[in-house]
Amino acid sequence: MSRRKLKGRPLDGWLIVDKPPGLTSTDVVNRVKRLFDAQKAGHGGTLDPLATGILPIAFGAATKTVPYVMDGTKLYRFTLRFGENRDTDDADGQVTATTDVRPSDERIQQELPAFRGDIMQVPPVFSAIKVAGERAYDMAREGRPPVLEPRPARVDRFDLIHRPDPDTAVFEVESGKGVYMRSLARDLAKACGSLGYIEALRRLRVGPFTEAQAIPLDNIRKTDDTLPASPDLLLPVTTALADIPALALTEAEAAALKQGQAISLVALMGRIPRTADPAGGLARAMAGDRVIGLCRLEDGLLRPERIL
Repeated sequence: MSRRKLKGRPLDGWLIVDKPPGLTSTDVVNRVKRLFDAQKAGHGGTLDPLATGILPIAFGAATKTVPYVMDGTKLYRFTLRFGENRDTDDADGQVTATTDVRPSDERIQQELPAFRGDIMQVPPVFSAIKVAGERAYDMAREGRPPVLEPRPARVDRFDLIHRPDPDTAVFEVESGKGVYMRSLARDLAKACGSLGYIEALRRLRVGPFTEAQAIPLDNIRKTDDTLPASPDLLLPVTTALADIPALALTEAEAAALKQGQAISLVALMGRIPRTADPAGGLARAMAGDRVIGLCRLEDGLLRPERIL
């Protein structure tokens, strides 16, 4: 039985989009896929419709590296508006409660340490989490908001960087996978004796991808809109792995990994990067300047995990 031929061009690489407000991440992927006439595309980490900033789009073989991008550190800047609760925990929602309390800078600084490090966080009710097979946001829109349980989250940095006025405060957050900025804003306001929601949110970095690499969505289309966008805009597939420690291999070792064989870490002594965790950490296997794939260090062995 013949395989169905995919429509579009077979492109491989990453496009770093500066997402505008008002679109879902899926909207952006669909638009970019059409602009490039690409066979296969997906995104490396969801942004809310209200949010702007870095949205990495993977084409073709780059989709294999999406999980590693999503696991990378992310940097956000958001504006918290005090005085109201909203059902979505952001400016797109309906007001559910109000207060006249506006915390001082000193009170905010006093409460921030409790939100750094390994914390437990209740996700927003309007989120994609599944409850008994249903999306939480679908249940909330139907008037049956679910009760969500706290989940572990890792926040590496959470800093107050600007206080424009008593009603608003601007923060920067560095975090790992699955941390909800809307929950941080809501819970910090509550800890300060007030109420609050995210008024504006921008993602500044995702793993190795930065604002300097981002292209505004409206700038992707060429003057001649009858032609697909140029593949020259794409970054190499391996760009996504740039912040994973590199491990130099011989050609023989690279060939062994490609065949699914593990290599003893004893044989690699002196070459293992200091930043690679020997108890289950990832390494980027290199043969010369070629990326062979991703490997995991565990049980005294280097095991192939994803060969590119």
